[in-house]
Amino acid sequence: MLPVLTRRERGPVVRVLTWNVWWRFGPWEARREAIATTLAELGCDIVGLQEVWGEGDENLAGWLADRLGMHWTWAASDRPGRWHARLDGSTADVGDAVLSRWPIIDQDVLRLPTGDGRDDGHRALFALVDAPVHPVPFFTTHLNSEPHGSAVRCAQVTALAGFVASLRDRSPFPPVVTGDYNAHPDSDEMRLFGGYRTAPAVPGQVLVDAWEYADPAAPAVTWDPVNPYAAQTLEPPGRIDYIHVG
Repeated sequence: MLPVLTRRERGPVVRVLTWNVWWRFGPWEARREAIATTLAELGCDIVGLQEVWGEGDENLAGWLADRLGMHWTWAASDRPGRWHARLDGSTADVGDAVLSRWPIIDQDVLRLPTGDGRDDGHRALFALVDAPVHPVPFFTTHLNSEPHGSAVRCAQVTALAGFVASLRDRSPFPPVVTGDYNAHPDSDEMRLFGGYRTAPAVPGQVLVDAWEYADPAAPAVTWDPVNPYAAQTLEPPGRIDYIHVG
């Protein structure tokens, strides 16, 4: 029987969150206040955000960082046209961001492949967070959303896994990868990325789904038609947002 370790014996605990903040759709000004309040209540150490907006000198991630006393970085899409078309008259950028309790001492960005799919300029953002004991190699991303786009997402997670592999040796701390993958846990792309239910995208690299270790019996749906905005798409409920650790 393995001994049960106390929190002190396990070492420092890093609290991580991932959140697609839905750009400037819907009541975005009220929503950013709610996001700030929720993040303050949760007290997370590192946060991966997707669909972050930026316009002129204002950026949602920067605004949140100022409110919460955190560090931040972000990477904008170079193809925001579809977002602008969906919200007539908007010129705001869209991208991914990282908020951190500790300084971000390095960053990198990977543009994800699109294959034959729609090119929305999706990227993967890396931030090396100067946490106590060891820096944390932290990643966040947002994959193509087309329901029929599994092949494109497989190409994207393969590129993402390679990106993680190329940067994971920046610290003894295992990489933490967050994001909105627009894919269910049993999909080809998520099995490929995890690498423990099929051959991994990078030989020898396994990235475990943290939810399966945290509380797999708890409600896990992150796309839910109970939300009236999600209900408009007619897509079934499911868990499409993830935190992986490798």
